[in-house]
Amino acid sequence: MTTKNSLTAGSTRTTGKPLYQDIGSHNFVSLLLLAGIAVTFFAIAPVSAEDGTQYLAGSPILSAAISGNNELMPGKEVQLGIVIQNTGTNQFKFVRSNIVNRDDLPNTAKFLTVSLGAGDSPLIVKSDPQLTGDLPASSTATATFTVKVPTDAAAGTYQLPVSLQYTYLYNADQYGFDTIEYRYKSMNETLTIPVKIKSDVRLDVESVQVSGLNAGTEGYVTLSVKNIGHEDGKKAILCIAQNDGSPVIPTEGSAYIGDFPAGGTASAIFRTSVDSGAEEQTYPLDVYVKYENTDGDTVTSDIEAIGIPVGGKIKFAIISEPQTIAAGQKKVITAQFKNTGGATAHQAVGRISMVDPFSSNDDSAFLGDLAPGETKEASFLVTADGAATVKSYGIDAEVRYRDALDNQVVSDPIKLNVEVVPAKSLVSSLTGNPVLLALLVLIVIAAAGFYYYRRKKLQ
Repeated sequence: MTTKNSLTAGSTRTTGKPLYQDIGSHNFVSLLLLAGIAVTFFAIAPVSAEDGTQYLAGSPILSAAISGNNELMPGKEVQLGIVIQNTGTNQFKFVRSNIVNRDDLPNTAKFLTVSLGAGDSPLIVKSDPQLTGDLPASSTATATFTVKVPTDAAAGTYQLPVSLQYTYLYNADQYGFDTIEYRYKSMNETLTIPVKIKSDVRLDVESVQVSGLNAGTEGYVTLSVKNIGHEDGKKAILCIAQNDGSPVIPTEGSAYIGDFPAGGTASAIFRTSVDSGAEEQTYPLDVYVKYENTDGDTVTSDIEAIGIPVGGKIKFAIISEPQTIAAGQKKVITAQFKNTGGATAHQAVGRISMVDPFSSNDDSAFLGDLAPGETKEASFLVTADGAATVKSYGIDAEVRYRDALDNQVVSDPIKLNVEVVPAKSLVSSLTGNPVLLALLVLIVIAAAGFYYYRRKKLQ
């Protein structure tokens, strides 16, 4: 039986050999050349405006990083920006006239939601998950989170989990020339980003002592502080400052304490004044420290507000009865000054201010030290004008004294009540004065004796 090496339409192979073995070697090479030319033609042929594009084997590839500095300071609340980058690619692209263009690309992350967790760090994340929308390839999106760093957060590097939720086009099947079935896949990925909590000096005010601190005076504030942070401060300066509108105002606001290691303590004394309008209560005062950190930079610690007890203003009252003086009379009047305040007035001097119808060449009296509640008497030589109206007068008085820091202070004005009475007649003056009355009696007796003596002599 003879085997034929040619094929006609509708014929079948009668041998088990492949098709290229039934063709002559010359014809086979020709077919290969024609196939190559066809492939080359389609490869270089321009794509018409109606041709469609299809991508296969692509998916999003996401990464996360912090925008800016990843170093955080204890006690701060920061806005932490998380940058999400999509580096996904599409590996295969097909262009044919019978392909319908897809609405989405496989490497686009759709409906991207970013969540930030604290992980094993001491941070407190205050923000909810952030929806950033669709993220195409070669693009970035930023989600911003409010993060609180506790004041007692330990220094170190921590890994924060960043959770990503999105969908992407996993597959698309085309039916005919106008129908596409999309298949999306939901993804949940967790990435990590490193953050560093820096060490710092943190103040703890262990004790506060005040001396001579009253309204309108100047005194001392003694502070004992401890470094409860993780940084060893060098060339440290302990500082105090006025807290907003507090009446406690530092006169000397800084003290050099030198090296201030973690766990170390230091003490300093500050000179501080108090506004005269302050009440007897506790007022705030700011405390902080300037120091050189391990990087050689001069930094300032967080401010600690402490309470400073302030005593009431040193006040005085005249508690003696009203003094009387006759019109035209020159008289020594007395006044009892009482310290009604909360601190001692040192080297106090009582003074009166003479106004018409009074005058004096002796308007000051030394009182000495007056402790709270103590009373001392002062005397003043006062002359009332002969034309003075008979009535009660209030003479202005004050006390000049020195506070605990030897600053001179003047008290608020107080009143010395003086009553002007009518001028006395000669008779009333004589009868009202026992000495003058006795002298008058002696004069009368002497005159009577002299008269009797002359009369006897004339007889």
